[in-house]
Amino acid sequence: MKLLSRDIDKDGKGRVSLVPEDAEDIWHAYNLIHPGDTIRASTIRKVQTESATGSSSSNRVRTTLTIQAEDTDFDTHGAVLRVKGRNVEENQYVKMGAYHTIDIEANRKFMLYKTYWDTVSIERVEMACDPTQHADLAAVVMQEGIAHVCLVTSCMTLVRAKIDQPIPRKRKGHTSQHDKGLQKFFETVMQALLRHARLDVVKCVLVASPGFVKDQFAEYMWQTAFKTDNKQLLESKSKFLLVHASSGFKHSLKEVLQDPAVMARLSDTKAAGEVKALETFYRTLQDDPSKAYYGYKHVERANEAQAIETLLCSDKLFRSLDLSERKKYVALVDSVREYGGDVKIFSSLHISGEQLEQLTGVAAILRYPMPEIESDDDEDEEGDD
Repeated sequence: MKLLSRDIDKDGKGRVSLVPEDAEDIWHAYNLIHPGDTIRASTIRKVQTESATGSSSSNRVRTTLTIQAEDTDFDTHGAVLRVKGRNVEENQYVKMGAYHTIDIEANRKFMLYKTYWDTVSIERVEMACDPTQHADLAAVVMQEGIAHVCLVTSCMTLVRAKIDQPIPRKRKGHTSQHDKGLQKFFETVMQALLRHARLDVVKCVLVASPGFVKDQFAEYMWQTAFKTDNKQLLESKSKFLLVHASSGFKHSLKEVLQDPAVMARLSDTKAAGEVKALETFYRTLQDDPSKAYYGYKHVERANEAQAIETLLCSDKLFRSLDLSERKKYVALVDSVREYGGDVKIFSSLHISGEQLEQLTGVAAILRYPMPEIESDDDEDEEGDD
């Protein structure tokens, strides 16, 4: 994301001008634009014109509109963010108060004005505009006949290609059909990987499967690369890491990213930090449950006691249509940091973020045990009886 200008006063009111450069930047924009914010961008509007003879015709014109956002819709496949709202500035083509939808796309500038920029939104801008924040990881999770080629960034797990090809079964004395089917499948997966992953950019390419499918695929890939003198593949050989997965489906990435060998390889990426934090939370919840809590009520009680060591939050909480709900979680984040705690904000488009959402979207690992949080709940239930 390119930051063209930033003008925010000490009271938190102000605007930023941004240019998204890729799908991840559109995702950042989705998290930045809240209902009530003002967006200014170039857009296309269909306009009806009437001639002197009374006949009318419609033309599409490009104009710059300023709308107050009411609703946002993020298309992950097309990498387009649609912002719907009412026009709030005089325009020769669009009446004041008329509805319009602005599409925010890669390489198209937009201006975002907020009456109050909270710390989470300001951090989001800083993170989006810092190229070192991008976690560059490609992954292929596969089993015989099924494969998913994914790109894992700091904010999302994007399935770039899904391959589903029937492979003839192995029969005694008739293995050739099976082998041909398998080779055809491996070729399709390899081409999908080359098409969707920039091997010159990614730090690591994970190839994961149950059994020996990953090894067979790697062997096929390197033999083919050698035969065809594919320099792009051969120069990236050291980036490939073969690991076990329980299946060829996207959800298997969760266990792959928790593999110690993978964690070591990705130790400098934000995505790995979040996966590790969630793994630590689950382990603490199992081994010492009075030091791990989830749900706003429990987490807030721990925060009041300044006991939170690590706060885990889903970015979905900061996109709530309820302004007071958003403010509540921003205040929690600020408070935890003030008391010296670490805050991890998880993307709901990332595998780890999806898991956190199953735990209400907010969880905490504590510095010391607080069994009284559970016992307070028991007393509340007894009081209700």
